[in-house]
Amino acid sequence: MLLRFLHRLMVLVASVAAASVVVFAFMRVLPGDPARVALGINASEQAVAQLREQFGLDRPVLVQYLDWVGGLLTLDPGIEFVSKAAIGPQIADRLQVTLWLVVCAMVLALVLALPVGIWMAVRHRHWDGVVLSALSQVGVAVPAFLAGIVLISVFAVRLGWVPSGGWVVPAEDPVGFLQRLALPVVSLSLVQAAVLARYVRSAVLDVLREDFLRTARAKGLRPVQALVRHGLRNAAVPVVTVLGLQLATLLIGAVVIERVFVIPGLGSLLLDSVAKRELLTVQAVVMVLVVAVLFINFVVDVLYLVIDPRLRTAPR
Repeated sequence: MLLRFLHRLMVLVASVAAASVVVFAFMRVLPGDPARVALGINASEQAVAQLREQFGLDRPVLVQYLDWVGGLLTLDPGIEFVSKAAIGPQIADRLQVTLWLVVCAMVLALVLALPVGIWMAVRHRHWDGVVLSALSQVGVAVPAFLAGIVLISVFAVRLGWVPSGGWVVPAEDPVGFLQRLALPVVSLSLVQAAVLARYVRSAVLDVLREDFLRTARAKGLRPVQALVRHGLRNAAVPVVTVLGLQLATLLIGAVVIERVFVIPGLGSLLLDSVAKRELLTVQAVVMVLVVAVLFINFVVDVLYLVIDPRLRTAPR
């Protein structure tokens, strides 16, 4: 198992290195001169050349790439062209906000999806299972931003139970923090819970048809006991796969939700930087998101080894 873990770790490192090359190259082919954007269209060529030299834009591309990667490894991706603000602290502050949204939404989605998905599978021939299955299909078709808008109009505008947006630091106002966290988390989690519940239902249904589960029931276990003891572990592998994909989707989908609820997260920083053509900030934020997605895939691969012992000895 250790060798397989190291192999997947090497794949992660290689993937991050390849992604850094792609992200850096993509930003370099975008039209426009960052120095010209920072100084304005009326700036002289001499001033533009001085700013390019100050930020190292006149150096060879390979040198710029190595400096950028070195800055990422030391958690210092540089400073912005226009505002001259450090990029690293901004990303660190915004990332905390986004992680609150993503982690809470994923936990809520799991709490909703696992029991509902199992119930839909066990009761798939009964009216309640059919109704839940239909509701989950409707939930899959609803975009997260639309769910957010509906939640704002109902619970913030009409009922006035919670604020419609904004952000409060948890240490400063815990109650205000929870009030402002509620709607974006629910809007993110509802869609993901519907998708995950469908996959849980499918995985549990497949397990219920397996011979080993029928054997366990023939030995005297009740259906629920047989499913809990012998079925859920086998159903967990495809569910973990989807869970990893959904976590990555939540991380990217938080960009839109942060705009809807006016939350100063990583997605808002990315969109603001694109509008201001702060390419260094865009480059760093995109790299953070890519590394997060790759790390999620790495964790999913490791969980495969933990859940299914057959993968520890099977040939790669």
